Amino acid sequence: MEKLIRRLPKAELHLHIEGTLEPELMFALAKRNGLPLRFASVEAVRAAYEFDGLQSFLDIYYEGAKVLTQEQDFYDLAWAYLTRAAAMNVRHVEMFFDPQTHTERGVAYAAVLGGLSRAAADAENMGISAKLILCFLRHLSEDAALRTLDEALPFKDRIVAVGLDSGEAGNPPSKFAKVFARARAEGLRAVAHAGEEGPPSYISEALDLLGASRIDHGVRCLDDDAVAGRLAREGVPLTVCPLSNVKLKVFKDLKDHNLRRLLDAGLKATVNSDDPAYFGGYVEENYLACLDELSLTKAELVTLAKNSFEASFLTPAEKARHLAEIDRVAA
Repeated sequence: MEKLIRRLPKAELHLHIEGTLEPELMFALAKRNGLPLRFASVEAVRAAYEFDGLQSFLDIYYEGAKVLTQEQDFYDLAWAYLTRAAAMNVRHVEMFFDPQTHTERGVAYAAVLGGLSRAAADAENMGISAKLILCFLRHLSEDAALRTLDEALPFKDRIVAVGLDSGEAGNPPSKFAKVFARARAEGLRAVAHAGEEGPPSYISEALDLLGASRIDHGVRCLDDDAVAGRLAREGVPLTVCPLSNVKLKVFKDLKDHNLRRLLDAGLKATVNSDDPAYFGGYVEENYLACLDELSLTKAELVTLAKNSFEASFLTPAEKARHLAEIDRVAA
């Protein structure tokens, strides 16, 4: 079954590119840019990756992102992830990026987008397609999100969607209804983090008020039968991140994770890595961990791989090509 996981073509739909910043690259970029780090060594950074919830993770996540200051930094960051993903047979990725994390520090939006989009274009030579999703930070104001959207619109041909991330507690999707409406009017798709630490009602808000076509995380949907039933009925995909959910105490142990129950409930769940440098595993490790701890069957693994492409923003023809390859590998 491990060989099957490695051979299956996969798409990754819930990946924060800033969350792929491995400590080694963090130190290299800090040195290149002449920036101090409060950590003395790579080992000290890794030792800090023990979190008691989402906010404790975000605190160190934002600190690490401070080493990203110029276009080449963002290229190197994305390229490191994309080469690793390609080796895991990831054929398509839709990566989140958080421009506000950088523009608030005086980094130009064009530098962020330029580096990421160059890496995405170069990845085609490795047989991996990549799209960018601009995420608004929900702990900041909607006015700040609107300013970010204004800055992004001249380059909107380089992004496929807008999303919503950062601290969920106390920051409901309804807070951002106006900016999402404007983004959709500009032809951008919408996704949103909901139902990770927030209640199932946040999932409903993301669907009804933001126009989200995909829910990031969404694991708390099973706490509300009506919400779970709607997601199944409407075929709304969930981008589930198992190792992240354990690392951030959404579930005490991977054995307790509800991935299999999501599938049993008819939900279009997918497996993703979220912030793999911080959570101890890229997408392949997430599949392998779920295989071991949840005893996933071959049919379930194939379904998860297929779901990842069906839930993507690829064209119908591109989806069909990847799905056909999955069938060949699984035969």
